[in-house]
Amino acid sequence: MDPKPVKLSVADHRRDSAGLTYIYPVISRRAGGVSVGINLNINNACNWACAYCQVPNLTRGGPPPIDLDLLERELEGFLVDATRGDFMARAVPPEARRLMDVAFSGNGEPTSAAEFLDAVARVGAVLERLGLKGRLMVRLITNGSLLHRPAVQAGIAALGQLGGEVWFKLDRGTRADVERVNGVALAPEKAVTDLRRCCALAPTWVQSCFFARDGKAPEEAEVSAYLEQLKAVRGEIRGVHLYGLARPTLQPGGEHLSRLPEETLRALGKRIADLGLRVEINP
Repeated sequence: MDPKPVKLSVADHRRDSAGLTYIYPVISRRAGGVSVGINLNINNACNWACAYCQVPNLTRGGPPPIDLDLLERELEGFLVDATRGDFMARAVPPEARRLMDVAFSGNGEPTSAAEFLDAVARVGAVLERLGLKGRLMVRLITNGSLLHRPAVQAGIAALGQLGGEVWFKLDRGTRADVERVNGVALAPEKAVTDLRRCCALAPTWVQSCFFARDGKAPEEAEVSAYLEQLKAVRGEIRGVHLYGLARPTLQPGGEHLSRLPEETLRALGKRIADLGLRVEINP
């Protein structure tokens, strides 16, 4: 473990802050403290290319083979330092010194790793050994696009059995809007189908990013189509994490994106709440 880790902040989610290959700590606005990230996509490859993505040198594709033994050693070593050592005092501001979760996130779509199911099992084994199973949340942050794969479904089911939950990306409600925001041609009905599959396997939240483009908020038609998607699944999801931009995007054209005014995001949050959904807002 690096004896002098980078001081963490919500504005800096670098993946090498602890000097490890797969494990990286961040201060998460949405988790509410320190999140222990698992980055399976160490080659910065993803099957999506979201306009707001903060991954440098993002490429299309999936991750290289995962060294599961190394991942397990890194996770166990870091959790020991975070729970029994002085990591929190060394690297985390006092107001954020809460260990909140272990999160499959990182620099691409985690479920694109062939070893995803095995990685979930390794996480469960570490938590069991450290007495943290059932005490430390395990999360998957996913675009949900690979839910049709049996191995991905098995991995999410295993995560659910650990008491974990999924944060499922749903940013827009039409094919054109999804292509403009997420960089993929995705039929709205497939997104709903995949989301429903996910909900049946583990507790699932929707996570949605809204931002201004060239200083303009999303148009009403774009917002309405998104709300229709939420209506379709409101009896199945746990709620919605609605958030804005916290850090600059590193994708081409990112200079056109900016944070929405807080009141605009909260107004959208109220419309979500009016659907009968729980909503957490992080402007």
